[in-house]
Amino acid sequence: MGQEELKRMLDFFKGLADENRLKMLGLLANQEYSVDELATLLNLKPPTVSHHLTKLKALELVEMQAEGNTHFYHLNISTLSAVNKLLLTQERMASLVDDIEGNEWEKRVIRDLFDGARLKTVPTNTKKRAVVLKWFASQFEYGVRYQEAEVNEIIKRHHPDWAFWRRELVGARLLAREKGVYWRIPEEGSKS
Repeated sequence: MGQEELKRMLDFFKGLADENRLKMLGLLANQEYSVDELATLLNLKPPTVSHHLTKLKALELVEMQAEGNTHFYHLNISTLSAVNKLLLTQERMASLVDDIEGNEWEKRVIRDLFDGARLKTVPTNTKKRAVVLKWFASQFEYGVRYQEAEVNEIIKRHHPDWAFWRRELVGARLLAREKGVYWRIPEEGSKS
């Protein structure tokens, strides 16, 4: 989940993190009410109700309709549905920790398999090998063309079997090769 989506989700839940606002939404889900009617039903002062309604309007959860000098509020069902589809899915909730779980696990794999900048052993586990390949790919800059000898030299700094890792990097589509020249391929979703 991106920072903007995370901020939107946090704003949404902060806006709902009030008992009176939740009660207002419950009432407005059934019918329209004026500020005075909501104040009476919730045993609040009208300015307090107006304050809460302003927060709910900012989230686009309620809409207002004027009839003369009286403003009537109702639940905005389309926003509620959109929020449900955008934020409150199992996939979205799981994506809250994608970066945390992935990064921490990858860091641990690197710590376990490397002694400083030297790879101690070639992992047989496919997921761990993918982490090592990603790490090797990070040793190459985007937009730079490398001669094969340069690629070999960079890999040799970290493991003696440079030919194996060079082939693996190309096979994993982390490096591209054409006529003895190599370059780093941007990862999906990367802006590089």
